[in-house]
Amino acid sequence: MAVRLNEDQEMVKLIREGLKKTGGYCPCRTERTEENKCICKEFREQIADSGFTGYCHCMLYYKA
Repeated sequence: MAVRLNEDQEMVKLIREGLKKTGGYCPCRTERTEENKCICKEFREQIADSGFTGYCHCMLYYKA
């Protein structure tokens, strides 16, 4: 399992700016809960799934 940043550096820049504005919460989510703190619970669960390959919800990370 390998998790990496999105290869689109402009996308990474925009998402990181959003994370700064929200105090580390996923900028794509409206609720500010621990589940939505980056790396969000949804993606942590996807990382644990050996059959999952793809991006997190906000497209910052990619699991290969």
